[in-house]
Amino acid sequence: MTRSRTFEWQDPGISAAAVGRQSGLDFLRSVLSGRLPAPPIMATLGFSLEEVEFGRVVFAVEPGEEHYNPIGSVHGGVYATLLDSAAGCCVQTVLPAGMGYTSLDLSVKFLRRITVDTGKVRAVGTVLSHGRRTALAQAELLDSEDRLLAHATSSCMIFPVPPS
Repeated sequence: MTRSRTFEWQDPGISAAAVGRQSGLDFLRSVLSGRLPAPPIMATLGFSLEEVEFGRVVFAVEPGEEHYNPIGSVHGGVYATLLDSAAGCCVQTVLPAGMGYTSLDLSVKFLRRITVDTGKVRAVGTVLSHGRRTALAQAELLDSEDRLLAHATSSCMIFPVPPS
């Protein structure tokens, strides 16, 4: 009855070294196209970056048993990770070269249970407001019928990336 899962990832230092050298939008497009390696968390949880445009990103995952909590549904931390990724990365898409961001907070509302029967879910992040020092983003977790499964808002701090 034991189940196992293996996964691989590439050196995260490669992508980290590229942050700030180009616009955030170009950086994420490089990750999407495979020119830069995806962060290891994507392999760990099995999610993918599917869409990138200015002020908007989409991540997706096919929920599996490996995402379950003790009560037989997807753990809230998986929801939060997807939503945090979408909210943060959509902010990254609006940043010029030389700038970075970090999440200051994440407020999540869990609305529906997710199981393996839910099928593919998408985390859609959009920028609500951005300035020179902070940005506000939201992310929605949606099923294949666009039902809202969870919602999050995030404030992000924007800062200059030191030259390497």
